[in-house]
Amino acid sequence: MAQAHIKHHEYHIVPPSPWPVLASIAVFVLAIGAIYAMHGGTAWMLAPGLLATLYVMAMWWRDVRNEAEAGEHTRVVQIHHRYGMMLFIASEVMFFVAWFWAYFDPALYPNEIHQFQRADVLGGVWPPQGIATFDPWHLPLLNTLILLTSGTTVTWAHHAIVEGDRKGAKQALWITVGLGFLFSLLQAYEYSHAAFGFSGNIYGAAFFMATGFHGFHVIVGTIFLAVCLFRLYQGDFTPKQHFGFEAAAWYWHFVDVVWLFLFVSIYVWGYGGPVAGAH
Repeated sequence: MAQAHIKHHEYHIVPPSPWPVLASIAVFVLAIGAIYAMHGGTAWMLAPGLLATLYVMAMWWRDVRNEAEAGEHTRVVQIHHRYGMMLFIASEVMFFVAWFWAYFDPALYPNEIHQFQRADVLGGVWPPQGIATFDPWHLPLLNTLILLTSGTTVTWAHHAIVEGDRKGAKQALWITVGLGFLFSLLQAYEYSHAAFGFSGNIYGAAFFMATGFHGFHVIVGTIFLAVCLFRLYQGDFTPKQHFGFEAAAWYWHFVDVVWLFLFVSIYVWGYGGPVAGAH
């Protein structure tokens, strides 16, 4: 009978877990709270669902970490984890494609004859008349340099882990997390000085949705890397087994690339001068 329980394969058979069901309940509560908050309620209605979701995420990832420490993440399992992360990033790419097209559609066709109201709203030009866009060569350029630098430091951390240099990995991750935090602060400062709002014009809606969702991804990526930094201090990650950090590094590079496209298309290509449409 004992022989029947011996594993003769490299796959990991996950034991029964409460987290999938609890995650569904938590996200449902979060969705209900969001609906109420958007229909006259307060933002506090999001708190129960949000806290429950964060708790389930932390406990679920704790179990995954324990599985790795127990040796369950064999070579085959790690390959499948990489496939899963690749598919997740691919889905994120398509998510941003939607926001890019929401920007490019009115930008490329401001006089679309089938949408006659668009020409009236935009004044037949892009950016719309009266919209003072951000100068790309000031704060946006600084944020671009910050993210590009953070891409090099997270690569430094990766190489340090592979080479067994835990001190170097910690230093590089501290710098990366700091740069991510600085990017978020500068973007918040930029938003507070915008000459246009989210509502009332196509440009503002497209701008804040695209750059705002990217900013959210920067915050998530910063937290992701901060958790990896904490795990480094806990003694996690070896030269041969460090997919948790590798996934965070992939995600961070994805965030970098998306920002480059945003900077070139929205800030540089879409720059209309101090007061767009006045020429």
